[in-house]
Amino acid sequence: MKTSKEAVGSPDSSDLPEVSEPPRRTVNMVAGTIGHFVEWYDWYIYGLMAAVFSSQIFPSDSPFASLIAALLTYAVGFVVRPLSGIIISPLADRFGRRLILTLSISGMALGALIIGLTPSFATIGYAAPVLFLFARILQGISAGSEAQSAIAFMVEHAPANRRGLFGSFSNMASGFATLAATGAAALVTSSFTPTDLAAWGWRIPFVAGGILGVVGLILRARAEETPEFEATALVDQKSAAARLMDLLREHPKALLQAAALSAPAVAYYTWATFLPTYAKLTTGRDLASTLAGSVIGLALLVVIVPVCGALSDRLGRRKIFPIIGAIGMIVLFYPLLLLLNQPGFGVYVLVSASGWVVLGIWQSIYPTIQAELFPAAVRVSGIGFAHQIVIAVFGGTAPLIAAAFVGAGQPMLVAVYMIAIVALCLVVYFTLPETGNRGDRATVALADPEVLEGEHLVSSTSPASDGAKRSR
Repeated sequence: MKTSKEAVGSPDSSDLPEVSEPPRRTVNMVAGTIGHFVEWYDWYIYGLMAAVFSSQIFPSDSPFASLIAALLTYAVGFVVRPLSGIIISPLADRFGRRLILTLSISGMALGALIIGLTPSFATIGYAAPVLFLFARILQGISAGSEAQSAIAFMVEHAPANRRGLFGSFSNMASGFATLAATGAAALVTSSFTPTDLAAWGWRIPFVAGGILGVVGLILRARAEETPEFEATALVDQKSAAARLMDLLREHPKALLQAAALSAPAVAYYTWATFLPTYAKLTTGRDLASTLAGSVIGLALLVVIVPVCGALSDRLGRRKIFPIIGAIGMIVLFYPLLLLLNQPGFGVYVLVSASGWVVLGIWQSIYPTIQAELFPAAVRVSGIGFAHQIVIAVFGGTAPLIAAAFVGAGQPMLVAVYMIAIVALCLVVYFTLPETGNRGDRATVALADPEVLEGEHLVSSTSPASDGAKRSR
C-alpha cells in the first residue's frame, strides 16, 4: 500500500485544489459541541450530587463513609475509561469519528437515566448500589470513547487557520457542562428542603441529563464525517488492532506529550466536583452557597477557553499555552486553598474564579495540540490512549484522594498533590513542538502523507470523485 507523498507525485498543500468551506460545517460544529456538552453534564453531575444521595444509595453509620462509597463508585467510571479508550478509539480511526460519537452519547444518556430513576437502598436493598455501579461503568465506557473522538471531529472540521479556536470548542462545551451541572446542583439544593432533596430532589438533574442526551443523539446522527478521515480511509485499510500497534511503535514521544497535556485534569476534577464539598468539610460553608459561587467562577472558564483558543491561532500553541496555565496552577493553588479558610461568600468566589482562570488557559489549547501531534490514521487512538489512562489515574481519583486528605486532617495536601503533578507536566511542555500555523496547511498533523495521498486521489481521479468532494 502506498503511504507516502512520493507514491502519488509528492502532493503537498500547494498541489491540492482549493476546496470551498463545507456548507454544513456549522451543523457539524453544533452537533459536536452540544453532544460534548451533554456528555460531560451527565458525567459531572454525579460528583456534585454525591454528598446528597450517598446516604440514600450507600447507607452507613457514618455520613462520611457513605460519601466515600459514592465517590468510589464515581471512580469506577474512570477506571473503565482507559479500557474503553484503548479498545474503542482505534475503531473511530477505522470506521469514523461520527459513529463512535453517536454511540457514546447514547450510553451516557442511558446511564444518567438509570441513576436518576433507581429507587433508594431502603426500597430495593443492594440492587440500588449495584445499579449505580452498572450505570457508572456504562458512562465510563461512553466517556472513554467521547473526548478523543470529539477532539478529532472538531479539529478536522475546522479551517486550517482556525484549528485552535475550533479545537477549544470541545473544552468550552465541557466548561458549559460543568457550569450547567453546578448550576443544576445549586438550584435543587436551594429549592428543596433537606428532606425532599435527599428523598427525590437530587434525581431531577440526572433525569434532565438523560433527556438532553436524546437531543444530542439526534444532532449527532445528522452530522457528517470529517474530510480528513475520509481522505486517509481511502489509502489506509488497517484493522483497529494494527492501528494500535502502529501507534505504540511509531509515536511514543507524542503519547507522553499527550498524557502530560491531559494530566492537569487532577486539578480540573478537584475544582469542578470537589471544591464545593471541600469548602463545606473544611470551613463549614453551606453547600448551596459554594455551588452558587462555583457557577460564578465557571462563567469565566467558558469565556477564557475560546478566547485563548483563538489567540493560539495567531500567537502559536506552545509559546503561551499550556506553559502559562501550568505555571499559574503551580503558583496559585496553595494560597487559594489557604485563602479559603477566611469567611465570606466573596472569598469563595475569588478562590473558585482564580482557579478557573488558570485552568481555562491550560484547557483551551491542549485538545488542538493533542490532535496535531498525531496523523489522522491513529489520531483518536493516540489521544484516547494517553488521555483516558491519565484521566483514570489522576482525574477519577482526585475527589477521593482530596476527601482522604481532608478526612486525615491534612486538607492543604490537596494543593500539594495538584501542584506536584502539574509541575511534572510543565517539564514535558517544554519539549512540545510548535504545532500552530497561520497558513493553509492541508493536514491537521504537522506531516500526514496518507491524508495528502487521499486528497490527491479525490481531487484528480474521476468525475465520480468530484461528486464525493462536493458531498463533503
